[in-house]
Amino acid sequence: MEDGLGLGGAYGAMLGKIKAQGEERERLGMAVLMWISHSIRPLQVDELCHAIAIRIGSSGLDSDEIPPISTWLSCCQGLVIVDKGTSTVRLIHFSLQEYLGTHPDVFDKAHSTMAETCLTYLNLPSVKNLSADSSPDSRDTPFLEYSSLYWGTHMQMEPSDRAMSFALELLGQWDSHISAKSLWESIRQKFRRTVSWEPTPDHKGFSALHCASYFGIADVADTLIRMNRRDVNQRDCSSMTPLMWAAGCGHEAVVKLLLQQKRIQPNQMEKYRGQTALLWAAENGHEGVVRLFLGPQFINPGSIGRLWGAPLVVGQLFGRRYVNLDARDELGGTSLSFAAQNGHEGIVRLLLGREDVNPDAPDKWDGRTPLSWAAGNGHEGIVKLLLGRKEVNPDSSSKYGGTPLSWAAGNGHERIVKLLLGRKEVNPDSSSKYGGTPLWWAAGNCHEGIVKLLLERKEVNPNTLDTKYGHTPLSWAAVNGHEGIVKLLLERKDVNTNSSSKSGKTPLMLATKSGHHKIAELLLQA
Repeated sequence: MEDGLGLGGAYGAMLGKIKAQGEERERLGMAVLMWISHSIRPLQVDELCHAIAIRIGSSGLDSDEIPPISTWLSCCQGLVIVDKGTSTVRLIHFSLQEYLGTHPDVFDKAHSTMAETCLTYLNLPSVKNLSADSSPDSRDTPFLEYSSLYWGTHMQMEPSDRAMSFALELLGQWDSHISAKSLWESIRQKFRRTVSWEPTPDHKGFSALHCASYFGIADVADTLIRMNRRDVNQRDCSSMTPLMWAAGCGHEAVVKLLLQQKRIQPNQMEKYRGQTALLWAAENGHEGVVRLFLGPQFINPGSIGRLWGAPLVVGQLFGRRYVNLDARDELGGTSLSFAAQNGHEGIVRLLLGREDVNPDAPDKWDGRTPLSWAAGNGHEGIVKLLLGRKEVNPDSSSKYGGTPLSWAAGNGHERIVKLLLGRKEVNPDSSSKYGGTPLWWAAGNCHEGIVKLLLERKEVNPNTLDTKYGHTPLSWAAVNGHEGIVKLLLERKDVNTNSSSKSGKTPLMLATKSGHHKIAELLLQA
């Protein structure tokens, strides 16, 4: 195998051969390499054939212009292969992708070219005339899906004046264009995987401004707004506003543009989860967007002190409404709780710097606080930040009795358990509604280090029973085969080795039935 320098030299030589083939063969070979190395997802053979056949700005695509596979493969001088298993096209080796990525001069404005190509295709009369209510045969329009889903991504990465012109042409007929339906169906699929609700299959209402906001193309959004063609607060078919899409996708330039509009209503909530644009940004970790919402133009000079759980007084400053930083969704989640839950430490730090944010607000669903979410999900830095606030209760209990310590213990976050045990306010033996203590959770989930920490505390009762099965920590460790934890529990003189579960089984019986013979021997000797 050649070293990195030699391999790079070999690739450079192969590119030289491609460029020496003649104008048309060079165009085909370099176009294929550009599409494969810069596409958002792997391309099918038919997709690539149409992509490289499109002449930017043309009004038609003749089938005779689509090059056969054998032609463009030969033009690539062996650097490209077809994966027969998936019918996708790929580079011959991952090192070629790395080489092309570190040599941006190989292609002239690749993403702009790809955006312009996608938009040219979508603006073809044959595509524009397709009904948005139909399902065209993919064999006739193989490039339709890729163009619909990713033209905006390529344009956002590298805008151009020509792409701008093509995009406005497409968006001028957006409501009836087949690509709007294709894009919306892709968005629906993402929602199914990431949120607890599913938008309607009907794409009507997902406007041109919603589209530009979703992709994050600020120049297009600005033009649409200035043309007064769209209401900046308009809800789409999923009740989302352009600001919600831009904030949830992390598009700072579009968020900034929308927040500058005098008519903007930043505290609007979508109807399914009750989330505002700020909540979407905080949940998805878009720190720059959250920072925009915290800007000085949104500070409420009329608010006095802190009104926990209450919306801020709405006023006007520079013609805009103030942003409610402590807004709650349908389940009572706040921007702080979402950020803490998902480990977005920078956002947590930003929000904790504001007086109008409650650092200890419980949600409605289970009564969990930001500290509880951070502790349960193992976000140590956020736990430290929250524990540094005197308003935060380190031993808060949810509706079912779970404390930050029990969540951390049950999920195996030993360093966080140490932090919490270092606070005198924390009860190391707190019990949930169903009887589970931190020790019970740690033992059942095989977190040996945490079990050891808890057993060192004399306040911890090693014999607590859960209300459903009547299992003790020893019973759970025995039935699950956690030998090390069984040994630790047996070192406590007050552990009950003969406790019976609701089914009448002792730890010894459970270990024997489960085939954990070493544990059974330990229990016999105890």
